[in-house]
Amino acid sequence: MKKRFMRGYLSGVAALALGWGWANECLAQPAAAPRPDGAGELRSGRNFIQTRVHSESEDRRILELFDGLRVADVSDGMDAVGLQNVGLMSADIRPLWKDTQKFTHRFIGIAVTARYVPTQLPPAGRMQTDEYDKWVGDWYRNKSSEPFAALLRPGSALVIEDAAEVDVGSIGSNNIMSWKLRGCVGVVTSATARDTDEIITEGIPLYFQKPGRGIRPGRNEIESVNRPIVCGGVLVMPGDVIVADGDGVIVVPRARAEEVANYAKKILDGDKAARRKLYEKLGLPADASVK
Repeated sequence: MKKRFMRGYLSGVAALALGWGWANECLAQPAAAPRPDGAGELRSGRNFIQTRVHSESEDRRILELFDGLRVADVSDGMDAVGLQNVGLMSADIRPLWKDTQKFTHRFIGIAVTARYVPTQLPPAGRMQTDEYDKWVGDWYRNKSSEPFAALLRPGSALVIEDAAEVDVGSIGSNNIMSWKLRGCVGVVTSATARDTDEIITEGIPLYFQKPGRGIRPGRNEIESVNRPIVCGGVLVMPGDVIVADGDGVIVVPRARAEEVANYAKKILDGDKAARRKLYEKLGLPADASVK
């Protein structure tokens, strides 16, 4: 009886030792990887709407279809293809200047997009002039630059979503000319611009909400380039068609551009023909709007 007890006791001790050994081994191992649920990938950020890339020749073909069309014509075209109340920017986005003789304030272009956001970083504070200039230069180079400039080509329309509540003039009389030099036909922003007197004199089409006086350093940062943005309350995708005139700005989704343009052209032709007859009856000389 005593021997059976000792054998059972020793077996129990051995089992307990094995159990402790297994437990210690488990504690020494790294924790098992969590089940793949996508959270790790999403935590570092992800874009869900992809940017489609179009060739310059494709852009030219689309722009030819829209040549001469007005915002009103294009709005009618959007209605006709089932896109009522889609793409029309808020009337708060308006032209900085108008030319009612030759209509040079109007433009039609292919969207290149950029997004600036308000900064969370502190302002420069008081410092020596040379230190301040260095700080400004560093901000322009590394935080609030213009990487979108490399994407501009003949027929581009630059559309910027900016920090609307910040008094910042991301667009000015100097950089807007450098964009035009690359082929940009016009600029639209959800927010502000500065040097507005000079931009009017330069004759570069600009559609904006209000003047902004401050420089970008200490106020905003570039967040993305050629990604979907919101301007004037509507979605703008890179490659969309932008039409702007005295009535405001309309955005035509690239996938529907051809059918919109075809209907809009019919509207414009009918309108010109009707107004030419009225001009004749009223004894008015034909102007650029009916030719």
